Amino acid sequence: MSTPIRFALVGTGNISGIHAAAIKQIPGARLVAACSLAGLQEFCDKHGCAAEPSLESLLARGDVDAVCITTPSGSHGEPAIAALNAGKHVLCEKPIEITVERIDAMLAAAEAGGCILAAVFQSRFGEGARRVKRAVEAGRFGRLTLCSAYVKWWRTQEYYDSAGWRGTWEMDGGGALMNQGVHAIDLLTWFAGVPVEVKANIATLSHERIAVEDTAVAALRFENGALGVIEGATSTYPGWNKRVEISGDKGSVILEDDDIKFWQFTDERPGDAEIRGGGAGANIGGGAANPLAISTEGHRRQIEDLCNAIREKRQPAIAGRDARNAVATICAIYESAKTGRPAMVR
Repeated sequence: MSTPIRFALVGTGNISGIHAAAIKQIPGARLVAACSLAGLQEFCDKHGCAAEPSLESLLARGDVDAVCITTPSGSHGEPAIAALNAGKHVLCEKPIEITVERIDAMLAAAEAGGCILAAVFQSRFGEGARRVKRAVEAGRFGRLTLCSAYVKWWRTQEYYDSAGWRGTWEMDGGGALMNQGVHAIDLLTWFAGVPVEVKANIATLSHERIAVEDTAVAALRFENGALGVIEGATSTYPGWNKRVEISGDKGSVILEDDDIKFWQFTDERPGDAEIRGGGAGANIGGGAANPLAISTEGHRRQIEDLCNAIREKRQPAIAGRDARNAVATICAIYESAKTGRPAMVR
């Protein structure tokens, strides 16, 4: 077996445990260290890695090949750029950052240092999602006409009250769209492309003491003329699976989490009936009502891909530039909601 890719974590909040568990499941990966502002020693004792007192000391370690950034959303850029400048590969939790300007700075650092900048969008690794992507690439939908994403989830008031950064523009970067809806929006842009124009409304309807939206609706226009809708919420009790719908003049698909619920094309092909029969989804989990209700499988697949990309000196399945698309779309939605006018995605 080749030498393991050695990982360190920056941040030891909820999602860091998923990263640590996923790394342990990969024979070619090893967690060696972590740093954090809080809960560091308890985390390191649990996961069997070294506790570093600072980002600087962590990045100075010669036994760290790659760094997972698992800090709050609005604090991804600084440690990611520092790691890239130190010659470390980086895997950054979603959203990769909360503004396109910060993301572009991260991309520039990766290019300058010749290191990999990857982003966590584990939904792309599901079998159902990959089948939809292959159908798009094969032209089975014909001309895309209507492409939409729906994330009607539920979060309690206690969820927002549990951490000071949640529900803030400064650190969360937004609400139901930037934090929860970003996965479905990434899938939508992966399948249909980045919309060129959005018209949106956002509101805070069922939570207190948050500055951001818990309910959002946006109308989309894509480059080829296709239209679409994004609905995102943490205000819809009890919450249900995220859904992406892709339709064209020769076929339509509905994907719920990673399960294909509808699959119909004018050109019936071998395997279509089996797909309609179900069982295509991966056990990745959606978190419709509980943010921790996800398995490690999606992260395991993504981290394993990063390990292979490092060894093979190639880009990972989800490079940082790909992760920019969902954030750019969400930022345009916020701009449209603020101005009351259509906004272009940049």
